[in-house]
Amino acid sequence: MRSMFLAALALALIVPATSQAACCYFSAKNTDILQPAQKVFITWDPTEKVETFTVQPKFEGNALDFGMVIPTPTQPKLNEMPRDFFKHLAIYTIMKQRQIPQSKLLPQYGLGRGRGGMPGAPMAARPMDARREAHEPERPKVIILEAGIVGSLDYKVISAERADDLFQWLKDNKYNYSGDEATLGHYVQKKWIFTVMKIDTMQMKRNKDGSFDGEVTPTRFQFTSDKLVYPLKITQISVREKTEALFYVQAPFKVDLPGDMTYQYNWLTMLQWSTGCAGGIPGRGQIWMDDMKAQTPALMARARELNFQFVARQRPQPNKQGHIPTTMEWARKLSKNDVGVLAGKAPYSERVPDVDEGFTAADVKDPARAEAIYKVIRARLAKAQQERPIGFLVRHAPAEDVKNLQQLAGHLSESWFITKFRKTFCRDEMNDDLLIVPARYNGAEDNSEYEEMLPSSPP
Repeated sequence: MRSMFLAALALALIVPATSQAACCYFSAKNTDILQPAQKVFITWDPTEKVETFTVQPKFEGNALDFGMVIPTPTQPKLNEMPRDFFKHLAIYTIMKQRQIPQSKLLPQYGLGRGRGGMPGAPMAARPMDARREAHEPERPKVIILEAGIVGSLDYKVISAERADDLFQWLKDNKYNYSGDEATLGHYVQKKWIFTVMKIDTMQMKRNKDGSFDGEVTPTRFQFTSDKLVYPLKITQISVREKTEALFYVQAPFKVDLPGDMTYQYNWLTMLQWSTGCAGGIPGRGQIWMDDMKAQTPALMARARELNFQFVARQRPQPNKQGHIPTTMEWARKLSKNDVGVLAGKAPYSERVPDVDEGFTAADVKDPARAEAIYKVIRARLAKAQQERPIGFLVRHAPAEDVKNLQQLAGHLSESWFITKFRKTFCRDEMNDDLLIVPARYNGAEDNSEYEEMLPSSPP
């Protein structure tokens, strides 16, 4: 997987440059800096017009130090996040499975046999004003708006009025930018702000071949923006063929990608395959299918035009153009209990009753006692079936990992939606920055959730 998705400016610090790497292209002379993966957590407040995103890139390479530049629509505030932030998010969004209590002691136990859960195991540069009055003092070509340290990272927040001035500033400050000025100009024309961050690879693990391998402390960027937008075009210069990103987006509504990047091709197909599962399709999936009934044929016809092909319980493969449809990985409007999990006030998982509790195999060897024991077990099974006709929703994680979910407290909000989706971008899908939009299709709003394994879910 060649990924790192966050828009960074293909640059190297101190150590000179060349060659091509994955998304967020960094290079140093006779060495490469690769970013094989990136996860991003975005929060969007459409009322206040405030966006935050947290990223934790993984780097591999030989340069002793290097840097990245992250463009944002306005000047950001930077904050350090817990180092295992994305691990906690992954634990929090583990898919749940339906499980039905079963007895190991009943001689011919049939209730629920073979139904212990669903199949499948638990991302014109304004020219310098030639008409300026001669007596006016010349403004700096690149302005440093802020400088500081976040976690272990040195950073500068800068602005520029011309792409060539920014290019020269990077060079003068020993950043060897390997991209083209046109890409810089794309952001300069929009008057975006750039955050330059230095990264010391000596803090990372060294591999046997002498290269470095490690993850940077997650950093949160908060800024105002008219739209929920994520830098993408700048990443294009860093990608040979494609790059993959995993997004967690928190907003007052469920979100999606626009146009043919939508996850609906895959999501509605998964829901269709799951029709008829015990208890119906969970998470308002059936409601969404009903709302889309009239529009689904046209949507699926478009999927066929794109040559997107889906196979149950498998991840989508590239079409002839190499494009891979977006997939939804998890979606949930957080309830009071969901947020309560973070503080230990609500259980992380339902518990499947142990209907054999208090009895052993030795107890049922005595025929006189066995029938009485079986009667108790059957009563427990009947009670469990009455309480949870289609089973208990369970998921598993080490107790220490569940305890550490408290580090997500304050970052996840009750009644807000978290949409987790995966997108692999080809170069020709990266010609502009990425807009993230409300999840709807031709006016129909998608409020369906996905926290429970479906018969069609990939492993």
